[in-house]
Amino acid sequence: MNKLLFYFSNACFFFFSQLAGAQISVPAASPSASVTQAVGLGEVRIEYGRPALKGRKMFGHQVPYNAVWRTGANKTTQFILSKPMEINGRLLPAGSYGLFTIPAPDEWTIILSKDAKAWGAYTYNPDNDVLRFKVKASKLATPEEFFTIAFDAFSPTHATLAIRWENTQVSFDVRQDADKEVMDEINRSMAAADINSATYIQAAGYYLDTGRDLSKAYEWASKALETNKAFWVYYLRARIAAKIGKCDVALKDTEAGLPLAKTANDPAYVLYFEQLKKDCAGK
Repeated sequence: MNKLLFYFSNACFFFFSQLAGAQISVPAASPSASVTQAVGLGEVRIEYGRPALKGRKMFGHQVPYNAVWRTGANKTTQFILSKPMEINGRLLPAGSYGLFTIPAPDEWTIILSKDAKAWGAYTYNPDNDVLRFKVKASKLATPEEFFTIAFDAFSPTHATLAIRWENTQVSFDVRQDADKEVMDEINRSMAAADINSATYIQAAGYYLDTGRDLSKAYEWASKALETNKAFWVYYLRARIAAKIGKCDVALKDTEAGLPLAKTANDPAYVLYFEQLKKDCAGK
């Protein structure tokens, strides 16, 4: 009898040890996701888990109000900046942060923490907060089944980050003011001994887009045209020329650039040139 029990216990041990070592891959209930947006000269990346409602009531129930939430599922949501950026008006250094929130019916608290490697919010420590602010909560017209973090609006230097789930949305601004970096780079490039047409084109385009010294932009665009007679360079100088009252130059550049754009089969630039021709007609 003792020998039988011995063999039985050994068999059970072998079975359960094999079971414990088994590795079965199954789809994640809350799949991992990431979203990336260029902002200024940098990039914002969010890595998070995406749970689904599955008929459940979330805010105020599964996700309690006025309690720190991991803002997604599984490990802490990561908020990663490649360059220093303004988050809701406050400057944050480049790096990886944990994105926590405290949901409430009318407003949420957004928290960016030094703790970006935790599992959930179980070990959340307010001493690790680097940024904390409140945002208004709004109601969605259509319920969101899957927890979503997305960039809803953006410009070259700004983006709006939205957090949506169930019938609730909150959002906040992310900005990266690249102007000083760009201007420093333009000044360095223009002081170099070997300036090429690409440098002149980029500098002239930036001055045009930001409303700076258009006479200088016109000079640079003219320099670019000396060695690069592509239709987009003609269009760049034509735009600048029209802005500073040189419609005669703008029309000549249109006459030179429009056939090139047609030959290249670029309908966008064909339309640009034709509109510019109309704008300068009779001037």
